[in-house]
Amino acid sequence: MSDRLTIPREHVDWRTKGLWWTGDPVTLEEFAARRDHLFTGPFTWPLMVLRASALDRNIAALADFASRHRLLFAPHGKTSMSPVLIQRQLDAGAWGSTAATANQVLAFRGFGVRRILLANELLDERVLRWVAGELDRDPDFEFLFYVDSAEGVSVAARAADRPGGRPLRVMVERGVPGGRTGCRTREQVLAVARAVVDAPGLELAGVAGYEGPLGDADGVRGFLRLLLDDAAALTSRHGLERPVLSVGGSAWFDLVAEELGGREDVVPILRSGAYVVHDDGLYQRTTPYRRLPEGSEALTAALELWAQVISVPEKGLAIASLGRREANHDQGFPVPRRVRRTDGASTAAEGLEVTDLNDHHAYLSVPPGLELRPGDLVSFGISHPCTAFDRWRTIPVVDDGDTVVEMVATYF
Repeated sequence: MSDRLTIPREHVDWRTKGLWWTGDPVTLEEFAARRDHLFTGPFTWPLMVLRASALDRNIAALADFASRHRLLFAPHGKTSMSPVLIQRQLDAGAWGSTAATANQVLAFRGFGVRRILLANELLDERVLRWVAGELDRDPDFEFLFYVDSAEGVSVAARAADRPGGRPLRVMVERGVPGGRTGCRTREQVLAVARAVVDAPGLELAGVAGYEGPLGDADGVRGFLRLLLDDAAALTSRHGLERPVLSVGGSAWFDLVAEELGGREDVVPILRSGAYVVHDDGLYQRTTPYRRLPEGSEALTAALELWAQVISVPEKGLAIASLGRREANHDQGFPVPRRVRRTDGASTAAEGLEVTDLNDHHAYLSVPPGLELRPGDLVSFGISHPCTAFDRWRTIPVVDDGDTVVEMVATYF
C-alpha cells in the first residue's frame, strides 16, 4: 500500500478559470459531488479537462510495464504537479516521485511524498540544509540528487555538515555531448565520484542520465551501456553493492527496460512522466508503444481543451476562444479532435487545423466540406503535456459520459 498524501483543501470561486462561479466558494470535493455535465454545468470556454478513463488506463499501463521489467518507477511529477495524480501513481506501485527543481521538492514534501529523486543539479546550500533537516526529522524520508562538478560536491558537503545526521545521497550525472548537465567522460564521472566519497556527510548512491536528446536507438543503447560501465566502475573502485542507475524520459523507456530491466548489479529507476496523460502530438508520434507488442493504443490522450468558435469572418477561417494563455504550443499547436454543434451533435474535426495563436484566439483553417458556425465547440488535444498543466490551477475530471467526477488542483 502506498503512502497517503496530504491533498490541500482548495476551492472553486470567481478565480477558477473555465468555471462561471458567482456564488460562495465551495471545496473541490463539494463541486465534484454535484456531478455537473460538461456541456450544461457552470463552465465557460476555454476549459481544460481530464478524461478519467484515459488517465486510469495510462497509469495502469506504465505501472504494469515497470513491474514486468523489474524497474523501480519514480514518475516525473513536474508533468502535473498534482498531488491527486501523484497519489494515483503511488497507488499503482510507483516507488517515489521525480522532481526537477527545489520548489518542486518542497511541494512534494508538502504533499507528503516519502521518496523524492531530484533529477537535476542542486547547488543551493540553503535548500540542501533543509533537505538534511528533513532526513534527520523523518527516518522514512529518502532523497536522491545529482552532482556533476567539484563545486556541486562542495556545496552539498557544507550543507551536510552537522553532527550525527543521515548523509545526503548523491548520484553522479552523466550527460551527452551538446546536451544539458552531466559529466561528459568516464574520467569526469570518476573524479566527481571520488570527491563525493571523500566528502564528509555525503554518500555515493550511483549514476544517472537523460537519454532524451539522443535521436536514435543505437545512440540511446550506447548511452545506457556507458552508464552501466560507469556503475560498474563505481562498484569496483568504491565498493558499492548495487549502485542506483536512473534514466528515462518518455520516448525510449522500452530500450531502458531491455538494457536495465531485472539487472542484479544495479538498482534501475525509471523516471518517465508525460505518459500520465499522453498527448495528441509529440508523444503520440514518439511513444515506445509504437515499438512494443501492446501497440500504440496502449496510452491514450487524457487532456482535452474545449473552446468555442467565436467568429467565422471569412471563408476557410474560423476563430476559436483559445490562445497562448490557455494552450501550450512549444511542441506544436493544439490538435482539433471533434466539433460539437450547438444542438449537441458531434462530428470529427477532420482537416481542421490550428495555424496560429494569439493570447486568447486560435486561427483555424477550415477545410472544404466542414462548416463551422459561431457557438460551435471544438475539442483540442495538446502536444507535450509537461507544459500544459501549468496554465490551469484547477481541472475537472470527466467520465466517458462527460460528467464531472473529480476536480484536480495543480501546484506550479
